[in-house]
Parts: sequence; structure tokens; C-alpha cells
Amino acid sequence: MIEEFLRRPHGPGAWSADGLRVLGLVSVVVAAIGFSWTDAGILAFALPALLIPRFVGARPAFDIVFCVCVLIAAWSNVLDLYTSIWWWDIAVHFVATGVIAAMVFVLFGWWGVLPRSIDASQRPRSALVLVPVIGLALSAVWEMVEWAGFTWISDQIYVAYDDTIGDMAVGGLGSAIAGLVVARVRLERRRAAEAESPREGLSGDR
Repeated sequence: MIEEFLRRPHGPGAWSADGLRVLGLVSVVVAAIGFSWTDAGILAFALPALLIPRFVGARPAFDIVFCVCVLIAAWSNVLDLYTSIWWWDIAVHFVATGVIAAMVFVLFGWWGVLPRSIDASQRPRSALVLVPVIGLALSAVWEMVEWAGFTWISDQIYVAYDDTIGDMAVGGLGSAIAGLVVARVRLERRRAAEAESPREGLSGDR
């Protein structure tokens, strides 16, 4: 994983993904200067997540989608979009939870928690079950973090029972759709998998 993280970007997609990571770092500074330290902390909390695609050798398109989702989810808190636009909270939980669940599924493959295969034809059908399960678990953690923020950091963070259940429901639905994608679409570079699974005999494309 370290080798993947240190790998130089190749192509406009990879450079764009790294640009989003830089944007995430700049966002923390902007929030600290123009908003509040609490807002800067929210954006800083997202920075480690932006590095995950680098470690797992995600394909550039998936890397970009993941980073965009993480940044939108974080900035939506700072800009109060979750409360000012009635459907925004639902949309972000639906899309972001599914994308993040797919990334965690890939990460678990690297850690040996799940079987690992980057070819859609060889990927275990367990993705259809496990990605939604991961998404529901992430939704629960997401709501716990919001509750902790409301309790100990700022009472401006919106927390309500109906909101919590609704967010978890749409997050689970988004993750179920993500599971269908994971079962059919290659999310990692082939070369990343060859380093871990040479027996699969995959070609070395990106």
C-alpha cells in the first residue's frame, strides 16, 4: 500500500485526483481564516479519507468521484447546506455513503478482510451483500459523529430522530446500488492488483 501511495500520478485523471487532495488541504486553511476553527476541524477530519484512494491504487475516475463526494459532504456542513436545502441531506447521504462504502470494500480487500479481485468477472458476488452492510455501518457511524459534534462541539449541528433514520435508510439504499457497481466495475488499477495477486495473470494496464 505504501508503494501505491508513493506512486507518481500518470495521466490527467490521476493528476486531477491529487489536485482534489491539495484542495482538501487548502480548504482547511480557508475555513480557519474565513469561517471558524470548528469548520476547519470538520474539513480536517475529511483529509485522511482523501488519502485512501492513493493507498489502494484506485482508478482515477473512482478516485475523483470519491474525493469530490468527501469534499462536498464536508463543505456542506460548513456552508449549512444540510439545513438550508431540504433535499441536500438526502442526496449527499445517498451518493456519498454508497461511494465511501465501495472504497471501504476495496480497502478491506487490501487488508485481507475480504477476498480481493479487481476483475469484475472474478470479483466475488459477496459485494452485493457486503457493500450495503458496510454502507449501513458507515451511516450509523456518521450519525454518531454528528451526535457527538452536536453534544460536545456545536449545537448548530442538526440532529433529530427522523433525520437520523432517514439518513441511514437512504445511505443503505445508495450502498445497495454501489454494491451492484462494485460487482461489475473494476475500481482498482490492474497493476495495483498484480502486486498483491500475481496468480491472477492480469495485464498491467491502468
